[in-house]
Amino acid sequence: MDFSQYSPAEQAQLQRVFEKKQMTDFIKMYSGIVEKCFTSCCNDFTSKSLTSKEDACIANCADKLLKHAERVGSRFAEQNAEAMKDAQR
Repeated sequence: MDFSQYSPAEQAQLQRVFEKKQMTDFIKMYSGIVEKCFTSCCNDFTSKSLTSKEDACIANCADKLLKHAERVGSRFAEQNAEAMKDAQR
C-alpha cells in the first residue's frame, strides 16, 4: 500500500492497523482450519491420542485447506494487480 501522502506518524499508525488486520485474518483462518479438520476427522473419543487414520485425515485436511487459501490469495493478488494496472491507464 502507498502511504506516501500521509505524515510519518500517520504512516506508522496505518501500518500498525494493517498488520493487526492481517494477524486477525490469519488467526481466523487458522481457527477455521482447526475446527473444520477436527470436526471432519476426529470421531473416536475413547482415547486421548489420535488414531493413525485421524492423524492422516487431519494432515490431508489441513494441507488441502492451506493450499486452497494460498490459491485464493494468489488469485486475489493477480486480480488486484490487474485492477491497479487498469486504474493507472
